[in-house]
Amino acid sequence: MQWIRESQPDAGQQALFNRALTITLVGNLVLASGKSLAAYFSGGTSLYADAANSVSDVLYSVVLVLGMRLSRRPPDCSHPQGHSRFEPLVGLLVALAMGSAGAMAAKTALERYLQGGQALEAGLPTAVLSGSILIKVGMYWLLLRFSRRLHSPALRATALDDLSDVFTSGAAIGGTLGAAYWHPLIDPIVGFLIALGILYAAFDIAKENINYLTGGGAPLELRQQIVELASAVEGVRRVHQVIAEYAGPRLVVDMHINVDGEISLRQAHALADEVQTQVTALPEVDRAYIHVEPDEG
Repeated sequence: MQWIRESQPDAGQQALFNRALTITLVGNLVLASGKSLAAYFSGGTSLYADAANSVSDVLYSVVLVLGMRLSRRPPDCSHPQGHSRFEPLVGLLVALAMGSAGAMAAKTALERYLQGGQALEAGLPTAVLSGSILIKVGMYWLLLRFSRRLHSPALRATALDDLSDVFTSGAAIGGTLGAAYWHPLIDPIVGFLIALGILYAAFDIAKENINYLTGGGAPLELRQQIVELASAVEGVRRVHQVIAEYAGPRLVVDMHINVDGEISLRQAHALADEVQTQVTALPEVDRAYIHVEPDEG
């Protein structure tokens, strides 16, 4: 009796995950340290908002490392289909960390605005933020590539967070320069706008990962592709049911196919196996269950 799903670990994929997690953790630690020190010495609100975002990035990086390692564990008796559902849970925690950072940054910006703002020196904050943009562009590009190759929503969420950091750092430069050369209130205004951007990005990431966690359905284009693949298998007369839902970051497909009712059970079983092979070859599909029924005409 088999109680646990068969699983073949992919050493190449695991190596990519490890590289992605190392890039995320080390990069965010460096940026959080640099921005926090620059914000402390300069007193800039927009820089503080960006530093708060980077500190939250460090916290979620730690959660990401732990969660992703757990999600990559092979199936066992406690989770016979595997641990992949932990991955969108990690993505949701990333969104919550971003939301917390955005709320904290908004509160600080509002307080600084009510206090009338303060004049700033542009040199140190601008240099730190410019360096941050270059690092985050590189992190975004690398993690997006990894997420596509691994079909990982948690890494995609992290890459999108890195992209949002590029824009928040750019806005923080604008706020710093505005406060230094135009009016002190420019800085807290920009800081508040940065906070709103962080909150919006957090909401978008949370929505996507909640869809994965709650069994959201596959997009129409993907459903149609699944039907086409199954229908193209020789011997399949028609497909009359496809239920595709997310069980974690990838899909579980429940499919009913109609075949010639006069063929042998062995032939019907072989047809079902071939359809299963074709459907699970899609990177978005984790597993497929094929039900064979006689075609009544």
